[in-house]
Order: sequence, then C-alpha cells, then structure tokens
Amino acid sequence: MKKIKKSSLMDYMGITFGTFLMAASLVLFLEPNTIAPGGVTGLAIVIQKISGIPIDVTNLAINIPLFIIGIITLGAAFGMKTVYGIFFLSFFIRILIIFLGKNINATEDLLLASIYGGVLMGIGLGFVFKSKATTGGTDLAGTILHKYIPNLSIAKLMMMIDLIIIATAGIVDKNIETSLYSIIALYVIVKVADFIVEGLNYAKAFQIITDYPEEISSEIISKLNRGVTALKGKGMYTGKEKDVLLCVVDRAQVSKLKEIVHNIDKKAFIMVSTIHEVLGEGFTEINK
Repeated sequence: MKKIKKSSLMDYMGITFGTFLMAASLVLFLEPNTIAPGGVTGLAIVIQKISGIPIDVTNLAINIPLFIIGIITLGAAFGMKTVYGIFFLSFFIRILIIFLGKNINATEDLLLASIYGGVLMGIGLGFVFKSKATTGGTDLAGTILHKYIPNLSIAKLMMMIDLIIIATAGIVDKNIETSLYSIIALYVIVKVADFIVEGLNYAKAFQIITDYPEEISSEIISKLNRGVTALKGKGMYTGKEKDVLLCVVDRAQVSKLKEIVHNIDKKAFIMVSTIHEVLGEGFTEINK
C-alpha cells in the first residue's frame, strides 16, 4: 500500500513539474511568436491571436468539455490525473503571466522560439506521459473521433487535427512561415517527449543462428549474466533444424557478446536490433 501511495505521489509530482515546463514553453516562446504546434494549446494560441482570450482560459474551456465527452463516450478511463494535468497547465500559464507580464518574449527569432519552445514543451509532455497522464488535447479528441470514424487510426486523426491548427496559425498570422516554424516545433516536441519517456536505456536484441548453441549460451550466461532463449528453427535450403538463440543485452555488452559468438563460431549468423524498452528481470522493473 505504501509503495502504491509513493508511486502515485511521484506521478503527481511529475505531472506538476511537466505542466510547469509546458506553461513556460507557451508563455516564453510559443505564444508570443504565434507558433502553434498543434494540440489544444496550439489552438488556444490561435484563438488568442484572433480574439485576445487568454490561452489558459481557452485551454480549460476546450479541455473540460472534451474530458466530459471522453467519459461519456469512452468510459471513466480518463481519471483524476488527466483532470489534474488540465487544470495545472492552465494554472501555471496564469501564474507565469501574472509574474512575468503579458508581453514577455524570450526571443523574437522564430527558429530559436520553435526549437527552445519545442524542447521545453517536449520535456514537459514527457514527464506528464511518464506519470501516466495527459493534459487533454488532440490525443483525447482523436480517441473520441476514432470511436465514430474507426477507419482512421487515432494517430492519423491527431495528425489531421494538428495540421489544421498549424495551417490556421499561418492564416491568422498572415505568414506561411508561422506554419512552417510550427511544424518544426511540433517535430521537436514529439522527439523530445519520446526521448524523455524512453530515455537512453535502450537495449540490443541478438538473434544468433549457430551450430554451437550450448557453448555460446553457456558463455553468455556465465560471462554476461544474461538469459538466453533457444527458439526452434529450420533452414529451408538445407532442411536442417537449428536452434536460434535470442538474447537481450544493454549497450555496454554488445561488443562482448559479438566477441563471444565469434570466438566459438566464426560462421554464426547474427541479427542485431535496437529495443527501446525492455521490462523484466535484469532490466526495468514492471510497474503494475
């Protein structure tokens, strides 16, 4: 019970920190330069440009109905963490505007604003996603639309919504460059958010076809302290059955594993692929 409470507390701390960074990105870089990298926050920037309605107000005004529709349409899967994320994003936007002023702009260089705003937003989103939450927005809208348009995937629906918002930003600002810079910001956000969620702890999966499976497995287990799984395979050209060894190691062990295989069987056939996340014994603990 204590472990669950501690995990829940860490999640809410992650959401709080993430929404603060997202708010800083919007207030300091994106909104002052009308860079709208999709999402409800991007739409809020466009609306502020047209009507002057603050982005924190628009964020709440759009996300709250979306959240309610999501619960009605999809059930109560979107819990308190999403509500928490939605409200705290608007809260931090308002706080930063109060303390820094309405006309604050960290840089008027659109490229710098796109990159640094995108990095800050991506880090913030990454922390929110790692905390098993969202801040509403197009991911929620895409999920709702997918319920009624099952032929299009959620990712495609989200992309369509984001592209419409990005195009609208350029129209409102009467400058196509605004849309182009918004696309740069969106790209940076996605890449940085993925990096925060996945981290640098990627691993390498080896598939080894060899005539010496027992010897190679024994060396891997004893020298690398990694498990090995033997899969049954058959060479379709020779008709000969062979074991295919499957082993996952971290980056530091890649060259050592290649050396082990090479020393035992120089003719072994090796396939190596990058694994972005490994859960289980010897790697990341599975969070229930």
